[in-house]
Amino acid sequence: MILLVLLASILILVVTVYQYDEQTKEYNIQRFERKETISKKTIELELSNKTTHEVNTANLSKIFQNRIYEISSINKLNISLYDLEGKLLKTSFGNVFEKTEKGPLTEFLISELSQNSNHRVLKNKQIEGLSYQTSYSYIEDSKFKRIGILELQFTQDNTEIEQELEAFIYRLGLVYLLMFLLAISIAYFLSSYITQSIKTISDKMQLTRLNERNEKIILDKASSEIKILVDAYNSMIDQLEESAARLAKSEREQAWREMAKQVAHEIKNPLTPMRLTVQNFERKFNAKDENIKVKLAEYSKTLIQQIDVMSAIASAFSDFAIMPIQKKEKIEIISVVKLALEIFNDTSVRYRTEEAELHAFLDKTQLIRVVTNLVKNALHATENEEVPLVNVDVFSEGDTVKIVVSDNGKGVSSDVKDLIFEPKFTTKSSGMGLGLPMIKNIIEAYEGEIYFTSTEGQGTIFTVVLPKK
Repeated sequence: MILLVLLASILILVVTVYQYDEQTKEYNIQRFERKETISKKTIELELSNKTTHEVNTANLSKIFQNRIYEISSINKLNISLYDLEGKLLKTSFGNVFEKTEKGPLTEFLISELSQNSNHRVLKNKQIEGLSYQTSYSYIEDSKFKRIGILELQFTQDNTEIEQELEAFIYRLGLVYLLMFLLAISIAYFLSSYITQSIKTISDKMQLTRLNERNEKIILDKASSEIKILVDAYNSMIDQLEESAARLAKSEREQAWREMAKQVAHEIKNPLTPMRLTVQNFERKFNAKDENIKVKLAEYSKTLIQQIDVMSAIASAFSDFAIMPIQKKEKIEIISVVKLALEIFNDTSVRYRTEEAELHAFLDKTQLIRVVTNLVKNALHATENEEVPLVNVDVFSEGDTVKIVVSDNGKGVSSDVKDLIFEPKFTTKSSGMGLGLPMIKNIIEAYEGEIYFTSTEGQGTIFTVVLPKK
């Protein structure tokens, strides 16, 4: 609206100036033509009735000796008489108007006058703000014989008209300034009215959530366009609630499926070392061994430890299918990690620590699960190595405990490094890809962190950082 008012103001200003200029030109031409007609009639009357001289070219200056000044003064224009060759015979310059030296007419002008159909030439020029209109025509006697050339020059001062134009534009400008301010006010209140409804809709849209109950928009006063938008939003809210219900149902079903997979994975996790322990016990069992009771106690302890892990998982799953609740108790890290590694009767697994004792407030069962999972993954990565090597280092660093599990296996390719801790992602031919995401959740529940570095073809290093308190 403001732009239209501004463009209209500019357009009207341009048209007004142009119209004034055209009207001024037309007025000057008509005024000059009236004066020209009267002057010619007066000269014709002077030549036909009042002169005592013979009417010819030589006597023109005598005939209009003094009369030319009277005609010039009455009609407010300059009069000059020339012979047919353009030589000046008589002029009114220097009497009523400023004295000016006038020369003969140019041959071009004389030729133009003779070739013109109405034997009249009109010239316009403007000097220092003054407009000059000059006409050239023939002087004829009573028998229509050409005896000379008549020059009539009218000087038009347009200052008054220009002042009127300036005054009109000034008044018009005030009117359009008022209209411009009025347009701004109307545009402001109109846009405020429109944007108020849009702001309400925008606020509601920002508060829209998939998993929450969303309110519909109710507007008492709104334009038809806004009402269409509101109806569309309210319809979307209805559809969103239906979609949210279907999504919630789907998420619950998916959560149960994922939970079932995760529990199955966690139960399967300790079964492998238990199977190895039993096989190892069966292979090395010797009833006559003097230390048979000590070895049997160690094997039983290892099996009971893994059975406890599975029992905790099963109990937790039966209590609304969640993983074991995090609990903190003061444990001795060195011995717990050593206990977790005893099930791996593999010479490639090396345990290194310079600490005699290292205490922290953690869950013993879950720490065993973390170490077991990392070592198991490291052993899998070194299956194809001639000399497999898995190092487990435990040390203290400030207020934290660090457990570093490194191997010389195949490493992790750069294109899957970002997916290592994603659920269901696995580089194994078997498995569900829930192990690393699970231990990551366990570690983060204790406000710790886990990260890794890997070089393809050289090995991988997993670092677990856990707070002591």
